Amino acid sequence: MESIKNKVAIVGMGCTKFKEDFEHSVADLLLDAVHEALADAGLGLADINAAWIGTLLSGLTGGILSEALQWDNVPITRVENNCASALEALRNATFAIAAGAYDIVLAVGVEKCKDTGTGSLTFPYGYHPAFGYMQAPAAYASAAIRYFDKYGIDVEEGRRILAQIAVKNHHNGTLAPKAHFQSEITVEKALKAPIISWPLGLFDCCPTTDGAAAAILVRADLAKNFRDDYVLVKGLGLAVGRRDVYSGRIKERENSDYTIWNETVAASKRAYEQAGIKDPRKEISVASVHDCFTITELINYESLGFSPVGGAKEDVLSGFFAAGGGLPVNTDGGLKAFGHPVGASGLRMIYELYKQIQGKAGARQVKHVDLGLAQCQGGNPTGGFQAAIAIVGPRD
Repeated sequence: MESIKNKVAIVGMGCTKFKEDFEHSVADLLLDAVHEALADAGLGLADINAAWIGTLLSGLTGGILSEALQWDNVPITRVENNCASALEALRNATFAIAAGAYDIVLAVGVEKCKDTGTGSLTFPYGYHPAFGYMQAPAAYASAAIRYFDKYGIDVEEGRRILAQIAVKNHHNGTLAPKAHFQSEITVEKALKAPIISWPLGLFDCCPTTDGAAAAILVRADLAKNFRDDYVLVKGLGLAVGRRDVYSGRIKERENSDYTIWNETVAASKRAYEQAGIKDPRKEISVASVHDCFTITELINYESLGFSPVGGAKEDVLSGFFAAGGGLPVNTDGGLKAFGHPVGASGLRMIYELYKQIQGKAGARQVKHVDLGLAQCQGGNPTGGFQAAIAIVGPRD
C-alpha cells in the first residue's frame, strides 16, 4: 500500500472562538473559519477546486457550506463519522489532492451544539446507530471503573489521577485565546465537584460547544508558492468498529474491553506505518487527543503507544504529558477546555498542531516541534468506535 506521506500540504487554517454561541449561526461560524483560512493562505474562494465538510448534526448535504459561502456549482461533499467527522473531511480532501483530482481544496468541520432545537442527545433526522446505547458519561464511567480494577488502582487514587489531567488541560486552555474555558482549576476543586456519573465528576467531562475550523490543502510540490512554513501530511489512519445487534437492538460486544481503545490502536498503527514512525513516545513532539472525558485521554496514552499498557498512571504523575514534559498533550486545552463542537474538533486539533509546527502558538508554544499527532474517536467504549488519526509535520 502506497503511503500518503509528504504528498499533500496544508497552507492555510482558520478556527473560530469555541464557546456557547447563541448569537451566530452555523453559516456565520463557517464563514469565520473559512475566511481566516483563506487569508492565511493568501487565497480567495474562487481558487478552491472542491470542498469537504464534516458535521454530525448541523446540516445535511454539502449545501450547508455552499449556502454559507454563497457558492454555486462547486463540488462539496458532506462527511460524517461521529466525533471523527472533521478528520474525515481532512482525510478525504487529502486523498483527492494525492490522487491528482484537484490542486487546491478546502476541508471544514462545524457544529452547533447549544441551540439546535433539540433538548437531548437525540438524532433529529431519524435513526442513527451511534445513539442506540447508553449515554456517554455512563459508558466512560464504566471504562474508568474497569481500568482502575484491572490495574489495581483504588478508585479515589484513580479519581486523583484523572483530576490531574483535568488540571493540565484547564491550565493549557488559559493560554489559548480561542478556548471555551480559560480558567485554572486545582485537583481538590476537581475532586469536590458534583458527580456526573461515578466516578466521573464535572471537571472530568468536556463541554458541548459551538465552533468551526477549516484547512486549505494543496499538492506538496505547489506549497512553496503559498508560504514557506507549510505543513505536510505525514500519515492518516481510520478504523471503524462495530457492535453486535440482536433483534434490532444494539448490544455491547462480548469481547469489548473498556480499558483500551482498539479502534485507536488500529488507526494509529496505519498512520505510524505511513509516517515511518517506530516509537511514537519518542518521535511525536506534540499531540492533540480526544479527551471527551479525562479517562478517555488516560486510555489514549496507552492506545497510541505513548505509555506502556497499564503504565499511564506513572506518566501522569511525572508530568510527562504536561507542556514542559516529554510529550505535551492537548497544549490548547483539548476538548476538556477548548470545547467540543463534535464535527469541528478534529480540525481544531490540526489547527493547534499547524500553529505549533510553525512556531506560532504563542504562550503555549512547545520547544523543538517536529511531528504532531491528532486523534479523534466517536461513539462509546463498547467495541464500536470511529477512530481517526492524522500525523503532520514541517516541510523536509
